[in-house]
Amino acid sequence: MTDSSKSLFVAVAGNIGAGKSSLTRLLAEQFGWNPYFESVDDNPYLPDFYADMSRWSFHLQIYFLANRFKHHKRMTESGESVIQDRSIYEDAEIFARNLHDIGKMDDRDYSNYVSLFQVMTDYLKSPDLMIYLRASIDTLVQQISRRGRSFEQGIQREYLEQLNNHYEDWITNYHRGPLLIIESDNLDFVNRQTDLEQIVRLVNARLSSTHA
Repeated sequence: MTDSSKSLFVAVAGNIGAGKSSLTRLLAEQFGWNPYFESVDDNPYLPDFYADMSRWSFHLQIYFLANRFKHHKRMTESGESVIQDRSIYEDAEIFARNLHDIGKMDDRDYSNYVSLFQVMTDYLKSPDLMIYLRASIDTLVQQISRRGRSFEQGIQREYLEQLNNHYEDWITNYHRGPLLIIESDNLDFVNRQTDLEQIVRLVNARLSSTHA
């Protein structure tokens, strides 16, 4: 097991529907970490964004950036071991970049957003471990449908594919600290205890190798 006397900052990354919130909750229970979850159900922009991405993309990304900056700062200053559902880095490297690439965020808004992101993240401590939940598009579509959030049901498969491509590029070039990639297509860590135990072992091994 990891050294419980050391405070750790762990982040869980992955595409929409990959299972980040569930894994964050389960790992928090397993390790005794404090979980911080992505603001989704109380996000005032998400329904408008999915209805009109071009109109609301900048507003949505600024909302996420501000909330995740506050969470990140609070977590790393708490002196406790924490685990975060989606990192602040994904906002810029994945979602804002994709919105700009597909023409849903114009050059001016994107440039302002990236400048703000860079200034904010200069002040932040990087995660002690980044966990990436890799999932195929079929898995993402099934899990999005299963959880039944009304505003997500109109998400196009092409949009998920674009995000997955950005995720793979980001993970390939990730340099902020230790990384653990979990291939999740054949795992059901919510309903199968053996799958969760497998992930716990992987997390323990990765943390032990970098914090010996």
